[in-house]
Amino acid sequence: MSFTTCLYVTIGGALGSLARYALSVWALPVSRDLPWGTIGINIAGSFVIGFFGTLTLAQGRFPVAENLRLFVMIGICGGFTTFSSFSLQTLELIRGGAMLRAGVNIVLSVVLCVAAVALGHFMAAQLNGHAAPVAQLPIEEEADVADV
Repeated sequence: MSFTTCLYVTIGGALGSLARYALSVWALPVSRDLPWGTIGINIAGSFVIGFFGTLTLAQGRFPVAENLRLFVMIGICGGFTTFSSFSLQTLELIRGGAMLRAGVNIVLSVVLCVAAVALGHFMAAQLNGHAAPVAQLPIEEEADVADV
């Protein structure tokens, strides 16, 4: 772990967090019954990590430097996706007695995020000309598991 790599991840994380905040504020008017901003952010982040992770593999059509992959996949996607926010909002729905809305939030978030990462992976694999893994280093898989 070099200082340069840490800097890439830090800057990516800051940009992802800022984008998350901006989109959450933007979505507030439509987020009365469900946290639509968080759901949309998690779907978008899932798509990006699936698409970018597959498209930029070393053996893919558009390979990029590992620091750029870490910048996007761990930094931006890690700062952008909001599993902890999703968890808190779900708990608040449950505590408020809105069990059905909490269940809808869980199902929409999990199913649509897995579908988004699969769609991103499929699209990038087609551009690469073959199916490929999304992550090429174990750290890429480890970092986003807690943030999806």
